Amino acid sequence: MQAFANLYAELDATTRTQVKQDALIDYFRVAPPGDAAWAVYMLAGRRMKRLIGPRKLREWLAEASGLPDWLVEETYQHVGDLAETISLLMEDEGERRAVDGSLAEWIEQAILGLRKLEEPEQKAHVLAHWRSLPRPACFLYNKLLTGSLRVGVSRGLVERALAALGDLPRALIARRLIGEFEPTAEFFTALFDQEQREEREGQPYPFFLASPLESEPESLGAAQDWLAEWKWDGIRAQLIARPGGVWLWSRGEEPMNGRFPEVELAATDLPEVVLDGEILAWDSGVLPFSQMQRRIQRKTIGEKMLREVPVIFLAYDVLEYQQQDWRERPLGERRALLEELLAGSGETAVRISPSVTASDWHGLAQLREESRERMVEGLMLKRLDSPYRSGRVRGDWWKWKIEPLTIDAVLLYAQPGHGRRANLYTDYTLAVRDGDAFVPIAKAYSGLTDKEIQKLDHWIRRNTVEKFGPVRSLKPEHVLEIAFEGIQPSPRHKSGIALRFPRIARWRQDKPVAEADTLEQVKDLLRLYGG
Repeated sequence: MQAFANLYAELDATTRTQVKQDALIDYFRVAPPGDAAWAVYMLAGRRMKRLIGPRKLREWLAEASGLPDWLVEETYQHVGDLAETISLLMEDEGERRAVDGSLAEWIEQAILGLRKLEEPEQKAHVLAHWRSLPRPACFLYNKLLTGSLRVGVSRGLVERALAALGDLPRALIARRLIGEFEPTAEFFTALFDQEQREEREGQPYPFFLASPLESEPESLGAAQDWLAEWKWDGIRAQLIARPGGVWLWSRGEEPMNGRFPEVELAATDLPEVVLDGEILAWDSGVLPFSQMQRRIQRKTIGEKMLREVPVIFLAYDVLEYQQQDWRERPLGERRALLEELLAGSGETAVRISPSVTASDWHGLAQLREESRERMVEGLMLKRLDSPYRSGRVRGDWWKWKIEPLTIDAVLLYAQPGHGRRANLYTDYTLAVRDGDAFVPIAKAYSGLTDKEIQKLDHWIRRNTVEKFGPVRSLKPEHVLEIAFEGIQPSPRHKSGIALRFPRIARWRQDKPVAEADTLEQVKDLLRLYGG
């Protein structure tokens, strides 16, 4: 445990990628395999199921520290991190002891062991650790307890460290870390097998992610060297058909079996293959993403939902065929196989994503202008001689998206951010005009520069009308232009409208509130683009 606490502190103390990678290699080289397996599990972004909610932890903290609830809440909002808040407020409580035992033992006993206890026993167990652990170890214990072990380490960095340690291709390590796995000593040891051993049944491959095209497409060379496809707005997924059955995995590595039974049923007619593609709500054409969300929100699908929101899997790549890894073959060859495999798929729930053809970039640009009418986000551009890579590697796959929709909205509420921005008001609620009133339309957290954030934070503190816990109600004096990818009706929102992926495009210091957009103008956008 102490070795991992030291690693965590070292990672948290630097922003230099190479320093972090070296620290990871040093730790993995000497850590017991069981500890190293848990370190990989957590640092690569996996989360243990939270056993005790944050509100309950804050209640226990108030009692243990002898501070009133309101002061604990104010301290938490100021610090911005519950684990750090606890370690700070409990620093002077009780006698501290050395940290003994391995990381694996700590997790199994001090964290997962809480599952076997009733709430009073859980409380006594947690308070005993708060009172006895030195502050750095207490901080880490709370991080494990809250399931939020963010320390500026990406999964890719963990993959690179393990690949360097084992002198293995990063792609192989990435493959072995994807999907479900148990963080055991045996698993960690198996990561470094030199043989390209058979992977776990139903295991997906790491996804290849496209980069946004920020220049003119002519900079990519001849259009004939590229495959163009529509950029679908659905759920990125891998469809796996192997002798043991059929599996569906989301890009977020969530198993989705049982969620889309029509796709799984259609996949039983496929040969042994792994396909990359998109799950879309589809009825004689793509349906709005709001319809897709109705399927996403349900883990069990009834007959009524199957009729109302049918889905299909549009395949655009072959990763494996007849137990052979096809990822290193050029896209043109993989595409030819895909067309052969899905020829005549007709109206089944597994189909091929059609290519978009034009004689030159100008022709493709004209077709791209049809994106909103087709309810797609633009075009995907893929180099025909490219392999299927792992992660976001620039150069071979580009997303040539259409410009986002925008509206001018009024800043109405603000609350502090998290982590390093916990002392700044960075989370904004924005509204549109509705007569003399303002109706909240979206929340946005990104898009301003550090200088703008500082300036706006200073204004927020001096122009607060009312406080609701960490939230401040503000004078309606500032207009922010927000960009978003889609718009749809939503009965859960007061405005009746939900915006997809809203973010701040710019601070309109040149525009008075009287010129901000109205709810009726936003409804016009809904009628045009809401499907």
